[in-house]
Amino acid sequence: MENLNEVRETEIINAERTALVVIDLQMGIVNKERLASPFTGEEVIHKASSLVNAFTEKGAFVVLVRVSSSDGLDMLKPNTDSKANSMQLSKGWDNFVPEIAKVKNTHHIIKRQWGAFYGTDLDLQLRRRGIDTIVLCGVSTNIGVDTTAREAFQHGYNQIFSIDAMTASTKEEHDYECKYIFPRIGKLRTTEEIVSSLR
Repeated sequence: MENLNEVRETEIINAERTALVVIDLQMGIVNKERLASPFTGEEVIHKASSLVNAFTEKGAFVVLVRVSSSDGLDMLKPNTDSKANSMQLSKGWDNFVPEIAKVKNTHHIIKRQWGAFYGTDLDLQLRRRGIDTIVLCGVSTNIGVDTTAREAFQHGYNQIFSIDAMTASTKEEHDYECKYIFPRIGKLRTTEEIVSSLR
């Protein structure tokens, strides 16, 4: 993975044509101990919150995405070799973390699968606002963020990945995405670089 301290040429991020899309920063996902590589859930929340604040201050479109279900019957249940697909739906598991939950002027999307585009109005909301670029952050790097990124790529959006505002179950999973997948479909930047480039 690229050095987070690497100096890149300054570029402008147009707040009118760029949306921030925050993936699955919710109580039952971010607060799990398994999300600690290479950043902890707390670190991701801190970085993502600074992005949410910066984008809302500029009047940019901010989308908070969460996976949810009232009874679990509309969630995917494929037959797999891994038992990791089963989720315990405890009360409040799908609530956004407090740091972003009450931020005004954000658009909320509920998804029933890994990606934020399929079965939602995300593409419609972005296109009607003339948005051609999205900044992605959240969890997990190799699941919710990756799937949404691939969907965004197929929809023709430019993408910027806030690589220190996302994390995965293992460092290897996070690093694989940042080294082999994300550079082929977008740009990798730190939260600080994104905030300083937003106009």
